[in-house]
Amino acid sequence: MTSDRKPPPPRSGQPERAPEWADGLKQLYDSVVEEDLPDSFKDLLAKLDEIDPKRAAAQGGNPSQSPDDRGARR
Repeated sequence: MTSDRKPPPPRSGQPERAPEWADGLKQLYDSVVEEDLPDSFKDLLAKLDEIDPKRAAAQGGNPSQSPDDRGARR
């Protein structure tokens, strides 16, 4: 089988410029990553840890970790 595609033109020494929307998308992504976990989600995680702390310890979790530490960036 032969392809009808043409090879891409040779690149000049300049790197390709990202599309205009890429900066906005990156800013949106960064803002979401920086958000703290909602309190309701932290409460749910705490309840799940209380249900079976031995299981969390067996899986390498730290049952003494407070729910507030889960969303903290390190």
